[in-house]
Amino acid sequence: MNKRTLYYVVAILIVLGVYGYERFLSEEEKSEVVEEGKATKSDTNEYFLPTSTTNQIVHHEGYSLSYNEKHEQAEWVAYELKKAHLSSVNHKRPYFEIDKAIKTGAASWRNYKNSGYDRGHLCPAGDRRFSKDAHDETFLTSNISPQEHQFNSGIWNTLEQKVRYWARKYDGVFVVTGGVLKGHMKTIGTEEVSVPNQFYKVLIDNNTGKTKMIAFLMPHKDSRKPLYDFVVSVDEIEKLTGIDFFPELEDSLENKLEASSSYKDWSFN
Repeated sequence: MNKRTLYYVVAILIVLGVYGYERFLSEEEKSEVVEEGKATKSDTNEYFLPTSTTNQIVHHEGYSLSYNEKHEQAEWVAYELKKAHLSSVNHKRPYFEIDKAIKTGAASWRNYKNSGYDRGHLCPAGDRRFSKDAHDETFLTSNISPQEHQFNSGIWNTLEQKVRYWARKYDGVFVVTGGVLKGHMKTIGTEEVSVPNQFYKVLIDNNTGKTKMIAFLMPHKDSRKPLYDFVVSVDEIEKLTGIDFFPELEDSLENKLEASSSYKDWSFN
């Protein structure tokens, strides 16, 4: 073997060694992040977390989620939105990143490129402006679902703003939101991310001395209807999704509140 060939062989071995070591470090980092994501965080009220149909619950600092690998998105994202969380600070918009805490592997943001759908936040960035870290965390791919732009910026955005209004008025609400991952759905990208035909949002307020709930179920299209036209019972969403939303509540209270589609205790003004 001449010197030139020897140099090539050594160079190749060095490159392979560096690549292998970096891959090892990446896997170690992912393992640590997955393990970290199992621990309930300080800003998550675990008492109000729904059940998971996939047994893959991940806790981030500002929200928790249940990831559905089959549909490559969360079946629900849950978080508490307190009055103190509301802020008008505008942080610089970060890039979307793959969520390393998802043990089965979260979908890539590339699935959304040229798909015709927005990367729709489930926990809105606007609900986490109280710190840059909390805001940037909402740009993990486990927190997004394909949404038509007119829906995302229209009726869905109107509902998100109303949730902030209630968080301010009632000094905090607990929010659970997601797409209905059932039935025939379109898919996007090489990982076949499902496009929900409906989205839901369920709220519970336990801060005003009287526990109350409200649930919304919206077709995945923009609408000019008033928000209260989309109010349904929590029971209806449970039947659609197979999720038990507030299993830790006392049974008689849970049954009563989840069966009701009344919105009289919630101000729409």
